[in-house]
Amino acid sequence: MEGAIFSTNEGRRDMDALLKKFEPKQTELKNLNDELEALKKQLTTQQASLNEDALATLKKQIDSKQKTFDRSAQDAQEEFGSQQQEIANRVLQKMAPLIVKYAQENGFGMIIDTSKPWPQGPVLIAGGPLDITQAVVDAYNAQSGVPAPTATGTGTPKPAAKPTTGTGTAAKPPAPKPTEPPK
Repeated sequence: MEGAIFSTNEGRRDMDALLKKFEPKQTELKNLNDELEALKKQLTTQQASLNEDALATLKKQIDSKQKTFDRSAQDAQEEFGSQQQEIANRVLQKMAPLIVKYAQENGFGMIIDTSKPWPQGPVLIAGGPLDITQAVVDAYNAQSGVPAPTATGTGTPKPAAKPTTGTGTAAKPPAPKPTEPPK
């Protein structure tokens, strides 16, 4: 379902806007992470030459920055996830009746979301001609009247890194997980 939702013109447009909205926070987290990494490098290179007080001060500074980074990254991830879920819920509210109509018109007795493969999900094997995702996305796009994102947009959500605890990678709010479309 998630793949279908974020493949629609509306889902892509809103996800692109959400990613753009979070760019300043990503930059802030990257800067925080860079500061933290610089302090850790300083500790590694100067540890033998620092006196106990300077060493303790540097370690406290690293711990404080690490806590600030971790909290900021978690807050950003939660806020991003919440807003992403709002987009998904809004689109799904409009898409659900269309899926039901499509199933009735095409003789489907059941439609299964296969985004979680076995053993996390109940479906062992799926695919092939029963995949109705693109047909549902096309029908939704036609019904919604939302134009496809322009060339300046990304067209599809970009995967983003998860927050790290100082490994040199800046934390980014999560993008939609790549999933298999509903079948």
